[in-house]
Amino acid sequence: MASKIQVQKIASLTGHRDCIYTLERSGEDSIFFSGAGDGMVVAWNLNDPENGELMAKMTSSVYALRYVPERNLLLIGQNHVGVQVIDLANKQILKSVPLPKVAIFDIAYSLEKVYVALGNGAVCVLNSHTFELETIIRKSDQSARCLSYNKFTGELAVGYSDNVVRVFDATSMAVKYELKSHANSVFTVAYTSDGKLLLTGSRDAHLRVWEAENQYKERGYLIAHMYAINHIAFSPDGRYFATCSMDKSIKIWDAETFKLLKVIDKVRNASHGTSVNKLFWSAHKNQLVSCSDDRTISVWDINLGLNYEDYTIRDQAKNV
Repeated sequence: MASKIQVQKIASLTGHRDCIYTLERSGEDSIFFSGAGDGMVVAWNLNDPENGELMAKMTSSVYALRYVPERNLLLIGQNHVGVQVIDLANKQILKSVPLPKVAIFDIAYSLEKVYVALGNGAVCVLNSHTFELETIIRKSDQSARCLSYNKFTGELAVGYSDNVVRVFDATSMAVKYELKSHANSVFTVAYTSDGKLLLTGSRDAHLRVWEAENQYKERGYLIAHMYAINHIAFSPDGRYFATCSMDKSIKIWDAETFKLLKVIDKVRNASHGTSVNKLFWSAHKNQLVSCSDDRTISVWDINLGLNYEDYTIRDQAKNV
């Protein structure tokens, strides 16, 4: 099965002057954003990938970005400062939300709330209309590292550096479940597109699968990488997902069987030379984007056989 998947590196994007920590979608399939240790937030167009456009320049590093589709806004987590709300139409700061002066590791968004994961173990809850701070929930004295919102169940999964994944009621912020199987910091959490499963990845290199519709019973786990799993990203159709790691590799998996389908690494694919920090899987020609401590962004053409043709047909239909 793996032989059917063809991977080709089609672009290497440079311009950031420090480690690139995060990637985020926009309102268009071909455009995405990057944030880095140099404080720059850059927009890239997959139709013209060599030329990035500077959207904002922060005075400290950026680990977290979140796009707000209803209003074409970009939320920027400015470490040790707070959340900056950028109006993308005119590249102006619409609002600056001061938060505790610690690292901001992730931002999640629902129609009513914005959730911000902090390095002091807190999760800040903002109103998604006014962006005013409503409450701060602190259930650990170690970092809240990653967030995933389940729109079907109204739950928020938060991975922490105390090795625990806590699942909150996203409205009341009451803890509903504590998932304690990981042996090290949890760096990434991701619900499947139907909200039925939660995938979690950790510094322990384990990928764990939890049944959200069955009180988060653990379905199983995989030793997915040699070192920490930094991020999980699903394909646009939800049938596949990719993981990236501190071990410098990217892996593609079947989201139903959890079989490993492809490994992308430096030896075989001229991939990154250091830790791969974040992924963005675009509906634009099914391209996968990765960013790294090596200060580069790679764009990968992922050909999944018939599934790839489906994307092509869909893209063409959209453009008619």
